[in-house]
Amino acid sequence: MNRTMTALEWALLLALSVLWGSTFLFLSFATRELPPFTIAAAKVALAAVALLLAMRQAGAHLPRGRRTWGQFVLMGVFNDAGPFILIAFASPFVATGLASVLIATSPLFTVLLAHWLTADERMTPRHAAGVLIGFAGLAVMLGGGTFSFSASGILGALACLGASLGYAYAGIYGRRFAPLGLHAMTTAAGQLSTSAIMLIPLALLVDRPWALPAPSWAAIGAILAMGLLTGALAYSIFYRILATAGATNVVLVTFLSPITAILLGIGILGERLEPQQLGGMVLVAFGLMVLDGRALALLRAKAA
Repeated sequence: MNRTMTALEWALLLALSVLWGSTFLFLSFATRELPPFTIAAAKVALAAVALLLAMRQAGAHLPRGRRTWGQFVLMGVFNDAGPFILIAFASPFVATGLASVLIATSPLFTVLLAHWLTADERMTPRHAAGVLIGFAGLAVMLGGGTFSFSASGILGALACLGASLGYAYAGIYGRRFAPLGLHAMTTAAGQLSTSAIMLIPLALLVDRPWALPAPSWAAIGAILAMGLLTGALAYSIFYRILATAGATNVVLVTFLSPITAILLGIGILGERLEPQQLGGMVLVAFGLMVLDGRALALLRAKAA
């Protein structure tokens, strides 16, 4: 749906960007002590339990159809389990800012995939221009950051791009849930439950978490935050926006998340706001204005 988002949808998108932008901060604490599969499994299992309890409290139930659960499995692979494992893998090798910028290429992939895979989200000149301007802003924010061309650095960057592509495809595929009439919480719970079913055996087999040293309270707190905030709450918001505004609009969150990551670094870790980061934020804001269309329409109306 290439349409202008409402004020409520923009507010939800901003909230989602804050939640998902904070993932990089939480991961920086968790990956110091825990391996990727264990982090991913703990995060999705906690998020799934939280949503299932919330559904029970609300009197809602998970669907029973095999087809719907098959769709949950695919969404779990492309929108949660797969990308999160890739991001957790990349975290020790790629700086937080660079990782957030690489993952923020999702709108580029989404516009291209939506153009070929959907009938109602064809790429328009305005969308293409807005995405390119926003991506230019992200490139400016990256600015003079360093990048390691070591094998681990390259693999980390490729992992982030793989996560970006997964998010893009999931944003398009997830539109299949809207005609089913499922509540956003139900869809999120189904996706996270299938992710947990896939990841827990992998974590037990690969990481053998019982043999790991006991994590610190900082790592445990990071896992709790990722499970409850960036997992359960964030995916409920994601599916709410996706159902009403479409894939091309909801994926704009990947433009805003790097800004959140940078601001959290400044406020919590004491990092400095560099001039290129400020300039990049301005470009991102302008790109979003182009994508939204309302500001341009207002300017045309005044010019007329």
